[in-house]
Amino acid sequence: MSTTRYLAGIGTHASIFPDDLVEGAFVLSIGDAEQSHVDLAHPERVFYAYLRRMANVLDLLAPPGEPLRVLHLGAGALTLARYLQATRPGSAQIAVELERELLDFVLEQLPLPSETRLETRVGDARWELGDLASRGPFDAVVLDIFSGPEAPAHIAHRDFYAEAAALLAPGGAMLVNIGDDPPLPLVRSQLGAMRSVFAEVAALSEPEMFEARYPGNVVAIGLMDEWEAAWTPALVAAGPHPTAVRRGVELDGLVT
Repeated sequence: MSTTRYLAGIGTHASIFPDDLVEGAFVLSIGDAEQSHVDLAHPERVFYAYLRRMANVLDLLAPPGEPLRVLHLGAGALTLARYLQATRPGSAQIAVELERELLDFVLEQLPLPSETRLETRVGDARWELGDLASRGPFDAVVLDIFSGPEAPAHIAHRDFYAEAAALLAPGGAMLVNIGDDPPLPLVRSQLGAMRSVFAEVAALSEPEMFEARYPGNVVAIGLMDEWEAAWTPALVAAGPHPTAVRRGVELDGLVT
């Protein structure tokens, strides 16, 4: 049975309903689109492919079980925040969500474990960065607000990435989920913007996504440090399968 809440800020309804195929799991839908999947019984299991790929990168940032400091821009159902609490207990996390009603709805219907160290903030992802400078540095900044070719101009901009990069600790990573349609104009523009800021930019997705002929999600990774050579085979092996890693000149044909 689903539960629904009207989100006045964006003029549509959000629904949370059980996943009929996974006991103990729930799906968050906004409008007619499924946005997030949460397995409350096993939060270490991440169902959506792009979120699993993000989780795999987070796994590489520190030894297993070591807490991370993570800033989430775009909260959704807090899938990755739950994942980090399950796999790296004690991680200090901050989540920024534009829609207060959505955040309240998610926390009411899908409460976090009591021991979770998560601060929630309501506001615009770009404008919150300045206030969060004193709260860093962060081991990861995760941006998950892009859902198609149209994106907020003040966030889909190199200056935003420069401000976010300034919050990263040494060895930290920025992770960006980019949902797009062929010929991937948002993916191209965001990879280009990130390459103008970060010392290293890589992308994760299904191999066919890099042909720019299919809709889907690309996870962009921005680093201020060099890419660890061992990361490439580790991320490919971690899946979901098949997963391809593109970086350096391999991205030249997919950047504007």
